[in-house]
Formats: sequence, structure tokens, C-alpha cells
Amino acid sequence: MKMEGSVALVTGANRGIGRALVERLLEQGSTRVYAAVRNKGELSRVVALDPERVVPLTLDVTDQSAVQAVARQAGDVTLLVNNAGSLALGSILSAPPELIVRDMDTNYYGTLHMVRAFAPVIEANGGGAVVNLLTVVALASMPGLGVYNASKAAAWSMTQSIRADLAGRGIEVFGVFPGAVDTDMIRDFDMPKTSPEEVARAVLDGIEVGEEDIFPDPMSRSVYAGWRADHKAVERQMANS
Repeated sequence: MKMEGSVALVTGANRGIGRALVERLLEQGSTRVYAAVRNKGELSRVVALDPERVVPLTLDVTDQSAVQAVARQAGDVTLLVNNAGSLALGSILSAPPELIVRDMDTNYYGTLHMVRAFAPVIEANGGGAVVNLLTVVALASMPGLGVYNASKAAAWSMTQSIRADLAGRGIEVFGVFPGAVDTDMIRDFDMPKTSPEEVARAVLDGIEVGEEDIFPDPMSRSVYAGWRADHKAVERQMANS
């Protein structure tokens, strides 16, 4: 799928990878970009990138009625980017139950709500693509991020399912597996990080060449190479991280 002439909707668009994706989509010729966040007031800087083409939307992806309302409002979408996410820290055995529910509601169910609402929209517009932002640690869990890993692993499985379901409807499905990215979500993690801008560039380049599984940074590409060679070795490495 080419970005030129596309109409995109990006969730979690106010900062980090989401904001960088909006900016890159504009640079690559999207005719309209819907920027969706829970609080539309946080989008002033994003809208300022191009007030004529950026349309701000209020959206909580965990609210099915709100998702359906946005699907009716943004009826010209051809590219859906599910970027909104939450991250709970701690072991899956000891994390507060409400954090487990929050991560699953946002990272799995929220993504699923969006795909179910927008697949008919994209199909009616002649086809396009769905892009799900996952994480490289969906491949092998890091215990300190056990809740987050589990929700993203579930979203990875779902991504494969919808890829098969949508294959005959003119809709490509992409999974993106970032490593450490320099965003607010992991601001306190002391490790080398890739800029959101570099990740956004790699994501859109991957979509344009039809790369279904996109590893957009050095860390993710390294982990994936190791995982393909010996997935148990990577599991053990992550377990000791």
C-alpha cells in the first residue's frame, strides 16, 4: 500500500510513535490523517503540523460505542494504525488485577474493537491496510513487563487471525514489533533507545513494500534474528533481563 493519497487514522496520536507517524504520513502524501486520543485537547501541536489535513478526534479505544461513532465519522479511512497502548510494570503473578485488565482492555480488546469497526469502512473504500503496533517482547516475555507482554502477545495472535480473515477483502494487515523506543512510556528505562521518528519511517516503508511483520529498530531486528535461530535461547535471555 502506498501512503500517497491514503486517508489514515492513528490512535494514540498525541506523542511518541503516534505523533511521529502522523508527521511522516503527512510528509508521504496522505490526503487526510485522523489523529485520535482520549483527550482531544492534547492534539494542538499535532494539528499544527497541517491544520488542513489533520483532523483531531476524541476516542477511548476501550469504549465500543465511541469506536463505532468514530468509524461513522471517519468513513473515508483506508489505513488504520492501532498505536494506542498502555504498559503495566511488574510480574504477571503480582501486578494488581486492575492493571492486568487495563492492559488487556487497551492493547488487545481496544485494538480488536478498532479492527472490527474499521474493516468494513476500509473495504468499502476499495481496500487498504490495518497496522497493529505490538512489541518485540511479545515474542519472548520479559518478566518485569509480564502483563504488558501478555496483552501484546494476545494482540499478535489476533493480528495473525485478522490477516487471514481480511485477506480476501483487499485489506493488508501488518504487525509492528518495536524494541526500546525513546517515548514517555519507557522514559525511566536506562537502555539504548531508537527515536520515534526512525520507527515511524521504518513502519511506513515496511507497509509500502508489503512487509507483514515489521521490526523497525536495531534492537527488534537483533531479537528477531536470535528468536528465529533459537527461540528458547531468547526466552532465557529475556527471563534474565
